[in-house]
Amino acid sequence: MQKIGTKLIETERLILRRFRIEDAEDMFNNWASDPEVTKYLTWPAHRSVEVTKALLNDLVPRYEDGGCFNWAMELKETGSVIGNISVVGLNEATQAADMGYCMSRAHWGKGLMPEALRAVMEFLFDEAELNRVSACHDLNNPKSGRVMEKAGMKLEGVHRAAGKNNTGICDVVVRAMIKSDRIHRQ
Repeated sequence: MQKIGTKLIETERLILRRFRIEDAEDMFNNWASDPEVTKYLTWPAHRSVEVTKALLNDLVPRYEDGGCFNWAMELKETGSVIGNISVVGLNEATQAADMGYCMSRAHWGKGLMPEALRAVMEFLFDEAELNRVSACHDLNNPKSGRVMEKAGMKLEGVHRAAGKNNTGICDVVVRAMIKSDRIHRQ
């Protein structure tokens, strides 16, 4: 595994880049304050832009050690930051990453999150030299599972009553891709 951190990734419609403190307004207005976006997440909707700024003030310095993989999703068309995608768990011993993501409701259903997830997985396999990338979602949030499917992740199973999010204790659906899965897709 290479601890190379968050590097710029460009897709057809997105620029995936490091967050900046100046992104606080977009982050707050576009998704962090929206209870519909945070419904199935483990953190509550932000009550003020100050909460968002404090989060970014904590995050930005962590980019320097190379172990932080957290991208702002900037829409090329507008330059607005509309979401984020990040490694929320990293296991160096097994060369594995667990992903998390969220995005502005205004952009749901447009294929942007699968586009971002595919690009980040390619980066993690090819540049960071990971062997496994996984993600999980609340069983009651199948749209998140569709993002993972569209990005090429395989269903591994359901862990009953194994998670807790803003809706309470939930069943967790696990999906993943390992490096060798990419060979079989071609």
